[in-house]
Amino acid sequence: MLGVLFAPDKGSVTRKKITKKSDDYAEDLKEKFNEFLESISGKFEQVKEEVSDFAEHSDVKSEESKKEAKTAKG
Repeated sequence: MLGVLFAPDKGSVTRKKITKKSDDYAEDLKEKFNEFLESISGKFEQVKEEVSDFAEHSDVKSEESKKEAKTAKG
């Protein structure tokens, strides 16, 4: 980036180069942010499924325990 500032080009050419570099950096940042969001979304969905599976499993175990307690009393 410093090379652009010290290059012996006209001011308009230098500004265009700086603008292009800025656009490139902005595009890279946007891509990385989107990748980050996709990664977080994927992890969130995975955790949500695991919690749901755990809750279902806990409900089944709870019902089994209730049945066993009733059988033991009866």
